[in-house]
Amino acid sequence: MKPELLSIVIPVYNSAEMLDELHALIQSTLNKEQQKFELMLIDDGSKDNSWEKIEALKIKFPDHIRGIRLSKNFGQHNAILCGFSFATGDVILTMDDDLQHPPAEISKLLASYNETGADVVYGIYNSKKHSVVRNAGTSVLKTGTKVFVGDDGVGSSFRLMKKNIVDKVILHKHQSHIFIDEILHWYTSKFSFVAVEHQPRKSGKSGFTMKRLIIMYFDIVINYTALPLKLMTWIGLFSSITTFILAGRFMYRRYILHVPPGFTALIVTVLFSTSLLMFCMGIIGQYLYKIYHLQSRRPPYSIDTIL
Repeated sequence: MKPELLSIVIPVYNSAEMLDELHALIQSTLNKEQQKFELMLIDDGSKDNSWEKIEALKIKFPDHIRGIRLSKNFGQHNAILCGFSFATGDVILTMDDDLQHPPAEISKLLASYNETGADVVYGIYNSKKHSVVRNAGTSVLKTGTKVFVGDDGVGSSFRLMKKNIVDKVILHKHQSHIFIDEILHWYTSKFSFVAVEHQPRKSGKSGFTMKRLIIMYFDIVINYTALPLKLMTWIGLFSSITTFILAGRFMYRRYILHVPPGFTALIVTVLFSTSLLMFCMGIIGQYLYKIYHLQSRRPPYSIDTIL
């Protein structure tokens, strides 16, 4: 069923040079589809003149442009969550601001939605045009998500969702860390996937570095799984068995073979036990830190200006 209104949520970060072309291509594509739409541009603390570009677009196209400026950079998923809170369409689409998601491919997502009636339609790339480092980091992130978090690891930021699913995602706005794809897998299993093109970035440099991808990976593991706590249990069990075996060996050498006692075994045991305790305390500390943030109810974003 064709949406009455399509809301397109785009987090914007240092993309001033691409916004005019991005809007023109989206408008051209959806005019051909005869699809009514609103374009939500969320400035996620850009350091260039992206906000001025959004203001100019709002003046020129007041009927379908909406701009929101966040007070600082909160990250892609948090910015998207902000856009969800203001989207009024019965179907919401998210895409990147760098033209690596060709707006013409929106037609494929709409066609898949009309054919399947899925709650979420993902655009899956035939081949990614990111850098080698970015592709490697993303591959590790998706594999880790599949193994440790439990979903299929398939997804992208080019996705179309029903409004009722988005409304459920918005309920998570009390969390300081948001990972939209994992939340979507919590609420539905009705997914559809369609192959789309992926283009090289038009200009500028991606904000996703290997460091940010690694931080995101560990945030997902800590926030959405109990894996570290389970790991502590298994490590504790393994270390207990190992210590018991070593204790028996040293007692046998001391009292049966009459080998003089030494300090090597004591030093090794103390260092091993101490490092294990520090490792476990570090994991517990991370969970306590996340609980503190949850209890403080610090919002995932702060809005500066709304157009």
